[in-house]
Amino acid sequence: CEDCGKSLIGECKVHGPLIRAKDRVIPSRARLTLPHYLTLRVLELRAGNQQILGVFAKKVIQKRTQFGPYVGQLSTKLTRYDESRLVLQVLKDGGKYFLDTPNEDCGNWMMFVRLARNQEEQTLVAYQHCGEVYFTTVKPIEPQTELKVWYAADYAKFMEASAVFIKEESDICPLPPVAKEPVDPWICSSCRNTFATFTLLESHQCIHKDRV
Repeated sequence: CEDCGKSLIGECKVHGPLIRAKDRVIPSRARLTLPHYLTLRVLELRAGNQQILGVFAKKVIQKRTQFGPYVGQLSTKLTRYDESRLVLQVLKDGGKYFLDTPNEDCGNWMMFVRLARNQEEQTLVAYQHCGEVYFTTVKPIEPQTELKVWYAADYAKFMEASAVFIKEESDICPLPPVAKEPVDPWICSSCRNTFATFTLLESHQCIHKDRV
């Protein structure tokens, strides 16, 4: 204690304990890779403060939008299994390996995407390409909608799992309308024009680059 000038075991009985300043919490690698138009939400808090997270859209995401590749460690067995996430494997150099993510610093944001329980809630399809796993949207994803994934048909065979097929959008009964937060427009950083979707903005930027 600097006030007493004594070296004490534990706190000073006269001047009390030290005020402890904690370091700032640094986001994990997986959380830092999250695209700005997606957000993580805590869906459940389990024993030991274990958070069950979901990935939600903040803006409209168009059909056929590709995410990836999935980042994980190649392993012959899983060190971390979560029943709410897909088990992923890839073919590398003639061998079949798991994409293992034992912690958030070993993967990217795609490790937080939960599996789809049925074809109605599925928004993404997982597939293997050139030894990597990608997720692609199978229908437009509205704001405040959770991204959920299942295997593509060929990848399901590779994973020895059943395939879930998406119904045509015209066959899906629309859900009752719910109140949604206002959707922010996509803004071009060069000319400040606004666009309703990311695809329109991307097309505009390509044209802009060609002109330059």
